[in-house]
Amino acid sequence: MAQANRTTHPALVIVALAMGAFAIGTTEFAAMSLLPFFAGDLHISEPMAGHAISAYALGVVVGAPVIAVLGARLPRRTLLIGLMALFAIGNGLSAVSPDYTTMLLFRFLSGLPHGAYFGVAALVAASLVPNDRRATAIAQVMTGLTVATVIGVPVANWMGQALGWRWGFGIVTLLAMICMSLVALYAPRDAGDPKASPMRELGALREPQVLLTLLTGAVGFGGLFAVYTYVASTMLAVTHVSEQWVPVILAIFGVGMTLGNLVAAAAANKAQSRTAIIVLLWSAGSLALFPLMAGNIWTLSVVIFLIGCGGGLGSVLQTRLMDVAGDAQTLAAAAHHAAFNMANALGPWLGGMAIAAGYGFTSTGWIGAALALAGLAIFLFTLNQRQRSLRLAAVACE
Repeated sequence: MAQANRTTHPALVIVALAMGAFAIGTTEFAAMSLLPFFAGDLHISEPMAGHAISAYALGVVVGAPVIAVLGARLPRRTLLIGLMALFAIGNGLSAVSPDYTTMLLFRFLSGLPHGAYFGVAALVAASLVPNDRRATAIAQVMTGLTVATVIGVPVANWMGQALGWRWGFGIVTLLAMICMSLVALYAPRDAGDPKASPMRELGALREPQVLLTLLTGAVGFGGLFAVYTYVASTMLAVTHVSEQWVPVILAIFGVGMTLGNLVAAAAANKAQSRTAIIVLLWSAGSLALFPLMAGNIWTLSVVIFLIGCGGGLGSVLQTRLMDVAGDAQTLAAAAHHAAFNMANALGPWLGGMAIAAGYGFTSTGWIGAALALAGLAIFLFTLNQRQRSLRLAAVACE
């Protein structure tokens, strides 16, 4: 167990970190649910509006490794506060975007601190508990994100409908400022790591197990986003329900994601690899059911809950990265969320292509199932390579 500040109260630290996750989860998922509304206001098609989701994800992909490398020596508390400040600015500017081009720019800016925040927050949370409870501690921080899908996203979606989509991003700015205050109050004060260096952090990218684990997340998570991005549009065009149902379905997704996150983390504490395999299989199956169940609001509710449960993969892969990253913990932890948002870019892009090609909104389910199975194949290959490396090392020691 890493030594935490003696005056630190772990529960308060977890709450402070989870508030940041709540803010990030609200903007990330609310942007998808508000897509039909800002598409109309900015006079663009919904598939084109999906590029704003991809722009945010691209910001995460770029920002996570760059900030992790450059900020590795900084005290983690200071870095977390700075990241939330940048996040608040990006979302505040998103709320006042005058056109499509500036919307893309400000969503990219908003995404830059996302991965580094989650990565550093995961390391801080893991440092507060014994090794056999790391997955649970990380999942508790990530619960802020999943609870955002239950409360924050539906509220932001409701505000978007009642007051205009810009309020959905405005509320996130306030949440980020609350997080900054809580982190300043409760996060442990550390002196930073004077031995950290860009080259040491970049060493994580030379480890095949790190890269393959990241690739598993980048592909395997894409299926969830392929469906979720267009779920509001699917409800209006396929299920034929009123806009008032959208926040309800989003909340059901969030409940599934919250439960899946906590259950998968508890299982991963005992059987990490097996848990990842089960979650990927679960995702593939539930996503394949989506096209068959999207036509009725009650069956849609069930399948959206099942798809949400697949979000438990995040904490499992985050913990695995800690095991295989060696000394380059900051970059590996941040890169996990870059990979997560590569999935956030890949899923909506492929889903949008299927929709634009005339296959309909429900085709995102088939795209999603294929991505989940591809992620499973990558993970099984990763495990095989790990076992092969261990056998070779054992032979070399004989």
